[in-house]
Amino acid sequence: MAANQESDKAKFLYPTSKYRGKFTPEHLAFNANLQEFAQHVSLLCNLETGGKIPPDAAYQEIKKLWTQLEASKQNLLS
Repeated sequence: MAANQESDKAKFLYPTSKYRGKFTPEHLAFNANLQEFAQHVSLLCNLETGGKIPPDAAYQEIKKLWTQLEASKQNLLS
């Protein structure tokens, strides 16, 4: 029962949407990376808004995540 609750909690905290575009393994992988990026940015924005992290730290972390997403795009979609 505890494992099921953890799974439900993870689904609630980190929701994902089904991919509906033109299917290729590369598009699917990039879409997963994009959704993960969006979740992390949302979390960072909420932490900054709530005063848990300073704006500069949130910005630097988002910038790092953006660089990773760009690299993912280059590797998967070029």
